Amino acid sequence: MMEIESETQELCLHVNGEHARNFSTEQRCHSYSWRIKVSLYVFLLLAGETMATLLGRLYYEKGGKSTWLETLVQLVGFPLTFPCYYYIKPEPSKTITKETTSFLTLSLVYIGIGLFVAGQSGLYSFGLLYLPVSTFSLISASQLAFNAVFSFFLNSQKITPFILNSLVLLTLSSTLLVIQPEPESSSKSLAKYNYVIGYICAFGSSAGYSLTLSLIDYAFEKVLKKHTFKEILDMDTYPSLVATCVVVVGIFGSGGWKTLRTDMEEFKLGKLSYILINIGSTISWQAFSIGCLGLILEVSSLFSNVISTVGLPIVPFLGVLFFHDEMSGIKLIALFLAIWGFVSYAYHDYVDDQKPEEANQEKEEEEMMKLSQPEEGAQEENSHIQA
Repeated sequence: MMEIESETQELCLHVNGEHARNFSTEQRCHSYSWRIKVSLYVFLLLAGETMATLLGRLYYEKGGKSTWLETLVQLVGFPLTFPCYYYIKPEPSKTITKETTSFLTLSLVYIGIGLFVAGQSGLYSFGLLYLPVSTFSLISASQLAFNAVFSFFLNSQKITPFILNSLVLLTLSSTLLVIQPEPESSSKSLAKYNYVIGYICAFGSSAGYSLTLSLIDYAFEKVLKKHTFKEILDMDTYPSLVATCVVVVGIFGSGGWKTLRTDMEEFKLGKLSYILINIGSTISWQAFSIGCLGLILEVSSLFSNVISTVGLPIVPFLGVLFFHDEMSGIKLIALFLAIWGFVSYAYHDYVDDQKPEEANQEKEEEEMMKLSQPEEGAQEENSHIQA
């Protein structure tokens, strides 16, 4: 009986030790490796978004006029991710079911999302053309409010008081920019009509971006039913390819390609700067895309959207510094409301993330209790025999 007790204790110690080692390893990986990856993705997203917005405004500021070209540079950088298919080993699939998705279904998903991306990119280009970069960036904060609405209907996202508070604040922030006394811009010929068009396009771009993220989430959960790094790359590559084809057809169909040479020759900074600015925009947008998709992979699409709004305070002040945009009192109030809305939304995300951790901790404590029960039972049985 002493041998049985010894074996039981050894087994319990082995299991408990193995569990503790695994938990410790997971904790270390989550603390260091995971945080390093997330930090890298956050940096790529914020740096790419900020540089792409400023370079896009610089293009228009110095005489660039092709909205088709500015739409294309947002999409055409997807081949830069091709090496990832060969040099980065895909992680094990978190598959809900073993059923494979048909080629027709995959094609429809990628084509549909690609069309949304093309439309959103076009609206972005027109909004940036007609608005000062500071105003455009503040209006873009409304993407969090749109994200809350689309996630509620498509991803079963609950509307908590924090999300509702964020939605109201961001709506007020965007509304304040419409009632400005005069639509300022570095271009003196900008009319009130163009300002309204720019506002509608910027607003539509924010809605399109949020809808695209929610559709991607829905596709992963309900259609693709996978969440591997390869699927993330595919979700970047194929929709971008579709969107690029749509924009290229638009360039040639509208005759926009005929003005590209003139656009480059009349650019105030010269042909070389014209080329470098557009190459820089392409690289910046692809860095933004990699960061955005990386955060979707490691955390969630909601978190990715929240982080993209962190650049909100950066771009307006850089716009004042480099493009001499006027930072009026209404803009400062709008900026304050937008930051408040972002903090409210981020706090909701933080509280939401704490719940699974607490549940996992309780589950681990229950498992430890169950593992210790055989040892206690063996000790009681041994004491009865000795008695």
